[in-house]
Amino acid sequence: MISKEENILFAAEKLFAEKGFDGTSTREISKAANVNISMISYYFGSKEKLYEKLVEYRMNEGQFFSRDIVGRTDLNDWQKIEKIIDQFSNRIRTQKCFYRIMQREQLHTDNPQIVAFLKETKMSFLSMYSRILESGLKSGVFTKNPPIYLLHSTISGTLFYAFNAKEMYKEFLNDTDDEETFDEKFYTELNRHIKHLLKDLLGYEENK
Repeated sequence: MISKEENILFAAEKLFAEKGFDGTSTREISKAANVNISMISYYFGSKEKLYEKLVEYRMNEGQFFSRDIVGRTDLNDWQKIEKIIDQFSNRIRTQKCFYRIMQREQLHTDNPQIVAFLKETKMSFLSMYSRILESGLKSGVFTKNPPIYLLHSTISGTLFYAFNAKEMYKEFLNDTDDEETFDEKFYTELNRHIKHLLKDLLGYEENK
């Protein structure tokens, strides 16, 4: 069961993804969430604060899964990289609305709170990759030491480009499967492709 606050957040998320922040009214959000418009003021204070809370909520989810993976002792450093790719990719696949919002925010935001959230998240990922790479180099799991910022760009840049171009790729492949079936194939191949790139970048040899 989701809370009333989460119900409003998720309803707003769909509208923000479709219409943008300026194109979405609090009346539309209250209607989509099936609540009185006064509930938005009660829980969030304003549409701006609701928007900031949505970004904070989703960003915190992402940082939680990354912290959990880094701390696991049952995985070697390459397996941690694999888990990060799988979970990051799955979040993009299952939270399409939020990542559409974030793609827009990367280019156009002038909200200092959103800018801070974005920066904090990116820095968190860079720190996470640094810790895994340092550990993997010490243990001999990795034999190459690529620039961390480029490693992060390879993962997130490839995922987001593919996310934005998915419909074009479906047309190019002349694929007639329904969206869910195509998504399963698409993201499986995408994850495999990114892992193949990273094996070379990190100098990881599976059978060593």
